Formats: sequence, structure tokens, C-alpha cells
Amino acid sequence: MIRFILAIFLIFGFSYAEDETIFEPEDTTVVSQKIIYLSYDAVPQRVINGEIFPITIKSLSTKSDYQNISFTFENGSGVNLIDETASHTKVGKYFYDTFYFQAEKSTAVLPNFIATATDANGNEYPATTTLKGQELNVITLNPKDNFSNIIADSFNITNYKITSYNKNYNIVLFTAVASRSDLADIHINNVAKQGIESLDNNFMSPKVTYYAIIKKDIENFTFSYFNLQEQRFKKISFPVVVDDDRVTTQSDLRPKDQQFSQIKIMAAAAVFVVLLLLIVWKKKYIYLIVLTIPAAYIIFSIRPSEIICVKEGSNIYLLPLKNGTVFEQLPVTNYLEVEGTTKGYKKIKLDNNKIGWVSNEDICSN
Repeated sequence: MIRFILAIFLIFGFSYAEDETIFEPEDTTVVSQKIIYLSYDAVPQRVINGEIFPITIKSLSTKSDYQNISFTFENGSGVNLIDETASHTKVGKYFYDTFYFQAEKSTAVLPNFIATATDANGNEYPATTTLKGQELNVITLNPKDNFSNIIADSFNITNYKITSYNKNYNIVLFTAVASRSDLADIHINNVAKQGIESLDNNFMSPKVTYYAIIKKDIENFTFSYFNLQEQRFKKISFPVVVDDDRVTTQSDLRPKDQQFSQIKIMAAAAVFVVLLLLIVWKKKYIYLIVLTIPAAYIIFSIRPSEIICVKEGSNIYLLPLKNGTVFEQLPVTNYLEVEGTTKGYKKIKLDNNKIGWVSNEDICSN
């Protein structure tokens, strides 16, 4: 009987001990609820080193009252985020955010996409969601020597101009527009000198004004770019014809042709004399009105050239454009002949007979 009572106590004791284990203090850590689910919607199967390409992120929120999802980025390699502002669309209950990147190396990994949602009052929900960066399949082009480093959906020259630079070289100037491209990369081989005069590098529709100094024996200016839509190299070519009247641009690099101007003045003078003789002979004084045309041209042509004072150290620009290429600096203050004028700049002739543009800000005040 005593053994039976002890066994009852032992069983009761073990049961009590197990109940104490069950009632240990609970874990008070608060786990934030996941409110955004992310996935890749569109990732190119391959990209070209240098290509600008889109990445679309698909998102779904468990909160019905959220107003916006913002993204931050971390890590990643071999790619450059062109614009942190995504194009944002909604289809059904899903949201799609498209970002544009540029591949900069032969191996590349997208950054981690970290999404944060905000409510109607602009307050951020504490929980964020991270979509791990994906490795990209990057290929590198193997172009010919005339490749211009341009990779684009399209590339078109809108106008061009070719003028004589000196006795050995011509200068080619063209303006071009493209789509989905970085035109800051333009570089053409086998030219003496080149540069970008102006650039509007909105990557979806960039515009560039580019110049190259080439040898006079080059008959066609030719280069290639890679067309992303057709996945092939396309050739751009135009004849090198030094003819200022062939196209119009905002500048004139060539000095005045004094010999040709003299011929035109002599022709105008001849017309003036003939008309004057007709007036005297025929007594038709009404012709005096016509006589004023050659007279005005002669007076305009033989008027003294404007001379301006240019400050020491002034930059002499190749073209009259903001951030234009500086090809020379004036060593001392000098008085120079004005060959032309455009907004904010004057075309001047240097003592070494080179032609350039000087900003109005560099003209002496007195």
C-alpha cells in the first residue's frame, strides 16, 4: 500500500514538472508582416556591353490602402542605373516598375531591389522586401575598325557640314539623333581630332553635335553603329564635299573668301555704271530706284571690318556653343577682326589666320 502511494506521488510530480515547462515565458519579439511581394517580370536574355536595357519589376502588396512603392538599390556590379525614377504602371492587382541600366563590363550583376510601401498619408510601412540582384548574360561586340561605339535602337544624322580647316584637313560637323543610346560614347577612329560640341543625353532620344577633323584626301566620311532592333552593324556614310551652301548649320568655320568678294563688288560696280549711263542717256530717272541696289551692296561690302578687343587668356572655341571645344587661348590682349556674329559669340580671325569663336563675355569692356 505504501509503495502504491509513493508511485502516485512520483507520477504527480513528473506531471507537474512537465506543466512548468509548458508555461515558460513567451518570446516577445515582434515580427513585421511582409506586405510586398517582388519578382522579375522582364529581364533580357542577353545584353551587349555598353547597351542601355530595361528591367521590369513586378510587385504585389497585401495592403489595400498603400499608395506607392519606392525602391532603393544595393550592391550590384558591372551595370550603371541610368535613372532611379521608374516608369510605373498597374495591371490588375499587380504593379510594374521599369528601370533602365547600362552594361559597363563583360560580367554584370543587377543590384538588389529593396521595395518600401507608403500609405495614403505618406508614411512608410516598416517592412521592406528585397529582390536579389540577378546575374546578366553580357556579350561583347567584335566590331570592325570603323565602329563608332554607338549602340542604339536607331541613329540618324539630321544635318552635316564640311568646311576646309586648313590646307591639309577638312572639318566635318554633324548633328545626329538616336534612341536608347548613350551618345557620349561616340568615338570614330582614324581622324586627326574629334569632339562633342553639344549633347542632350536623354538616353531614350539623345541628340549630339559632333565634329571631326579629317584629311583632305578622304572622299567619304564613314563609320558604323550597332542597331539593337536589327541586331547588326549598320553603316553611316556621306560624301566629303566642301560646300557651305549644301547644308545649313549654326556656324561658319571658313574664313571669308576675299577674292570672291572682290569679284562680286566689281560686278556690282559694273551694273551700277551701266544703269547710271542708261539713266543719263534715256533720261529715265525712275531707274534711280534700281540704281540703289548695286550701290547699297557695294557700300555694305566695302565697309570697314569690325575690330574688337579680346581679353588675355580668352578661350577660342571651335564652334559657338556652350561647353564647346577650346582649341586655343589668347596669350595676350589683342585687337582682332570680326568675321561674323551669332548669339553670345563673335567669330574672329587670329593673327595666325586661324578662325575661331570668342564669347562676348571675353570682349574688353572699353
